[in-house]
Amino acid sequence: MKFMKAAMAVVLSILLAVGMAVPSQAARVYNPDNNTWEEPSVVATRSRGGSPVKKQIVDYDSNYAVGTIVVETGERRLYLVLDGGKAMRYGIGVGRDGFTWSGTHRITRKAEWPGWTPPPQMRKRVPDLPAYMPGGPDNPLGARALYIGSTLYRVHGTSEPWSIGQAVSSGCIRLTNDDVTDLYERVKVGARIVVNH
Repeated sequence: MKFMKAAMAVVLSILLAVGMAVPSQAARVYNPDNNTWEEPSVVATRSRGGSPVKKQIVDYDSNYAVGTIVVETGERRLYLVLDGGKAMRYGIGVGRDGFTWSGTHRITRKAEWPGWTPPPQMRKRVPDLPAYMPGGPDNPLGARALYIGSTLYRVHGTSEPWSIGQAVSSGCIRLTNDDVTDLYERVKVGARIVVNH
């Protein structure tokens, strides 16, 4: 019985010591990925959550060359063709009604944290859009962008993971910042992209 009382006293003193240390951490946010406390400004620059559709390697029989991107807008999925009848499958957000399209193009440019110049048609629909937004965590193009031929469309990131699996964009194909960064590292300029509607 004396041993239990002594053990309880030790546990309570540890809890009290920890409780006194916690207020100094109150303004910081815990990041379980790297087991550290971070400033809120650091947290704001990270992707705000993961995709509700996890990327994964899947069986994928096709006649497409390795490295081809195939977008299936109806499935809300993007496939990157790999060797051996496989593909990396990502969840995507696609164009809402009136902004869907299909076709075959090439990736003509890649950019990290790209700036964004809203097209005139979009600024006409949404007059309070800025003429230009520099790249960064608040930019709608997210962490990476793959430019599609001479179109106005891109495969790009977003910090709105809840939009993955939805028809919400003005025609661009969006992935979470984590997924678009992964895709960006795997895709070369000149890669073929096929968008099926």
